[in-house]
Amino acid sequence: MENYEPKIIAFLCKWCTYAGADLAGVSRLKFSPNAIPIRVMCSGRVDPSFILDAFSKGADGVLVGGCHPGDCHYAQGNYKTLRRVKLLKALIKEMGLEEERLRLEWISASEGNKFKEVVNDMTIKLKELGPSPLKKEE
Repeated sequence: MENYEPKIIAFLCKWCTYAGADLAGVSRLKFSPNAIPIRVMCSGRVDPSFILDAFSKGADGVLVGGCHPGDCHYAQGNYKTLRRVKLLKALIKEMGLEEERLRLEWISASEGNKFKEVVNDMTIKLKELGPSPLKKEE
């Protein structure tokens, strides 16, 4: 437990959050390497099964990042995501996971610093929670 490092699967909107993550990297901001980025065209394209699959395969946390409401390149994608994540939080709670293991953030392409803060904060909170109870012993 002392050397525990959480694994975060991060589904990031290509147009905003992924670009914000890229900005954080090229700006050489110091942030936790625990997030594994997966670029998607829109946060609205993140099927709930992707999130559940990530947890079932050992992710300690899942981050979904999208454009700010009203700024989605696909008009309504982030509103769909907001509704889905609310429902998924209730579902994962029923599965025995803490709601904090699933996080939704609106991060624009110009918010590299916010991306850094979100990843660092999520890493700290997951370390406090410990490994996912769904994680199989290796």
